Amino acid sequence: MSLVELIAQADEHALAVSGLACLDRCVPLLGGGDEVLRPLWAGLADGAVGEEWGERLEKARGELPALFEEPGEDLAAPLARRMLDTAPDVPAEPAVREWADDCSLASLRIHQLLDPADDGSPVDARRAGRTDGVSPLVAAELRRQITVLELLSGPAPGGLRQVLAVSTEGRRVLRAVVSRRARGRA
Repeated sequence: MSLVELIAQADEHALAVSGLACLDRCVPLLGGGDEVLRPLWAGLADGAVGEEWGERLEKARGELPALFEEPGEDLAAPLARRMLDTAPDVPAEPAVREWADDCSLASLRIHQLLDPADDGSPVDARRAGRTDGVSPLVAAELRRQITVLELLSGPAPGGLRQVLAVSTEGRRVLRAVVSRRARGRA
């Protein structure tokens, strides 16, 4: 099943988890530590939605540094910040579906921007299942997004611990890519 189909079939909880996982993997671009989104993860595990979710979201927004005033050549960090800034204060339909879909696109686009082997093909085609010629970094992110949604939608849905493990691995990969790029510029 394609990523687009999985997102279309996901319930509110899966959509909130999926969007948060995409954001979590991109936190290294915002200069955030690995723990900055933990309260949101804990809230999803505890069923803390609504006001609690909004409060935890505001705290995370405040903990991550604002982006630079002058736009640079790097488009990846603003995409990551937009994922955080546009997160709904209450992860409910239809806002959470739109946010999860936007996070999916933004995360794939970020990985595409950071992968020198990428050919620049539209990420929409990748999400729909056309993966021929996809670069390694984008292919790995696509697999992670699909895995997250499959873990949450099976007959015996997986727990957030499994999803968090997938997200943590992706965050480590992106952190290494960002570090490698920074060394290349120095």
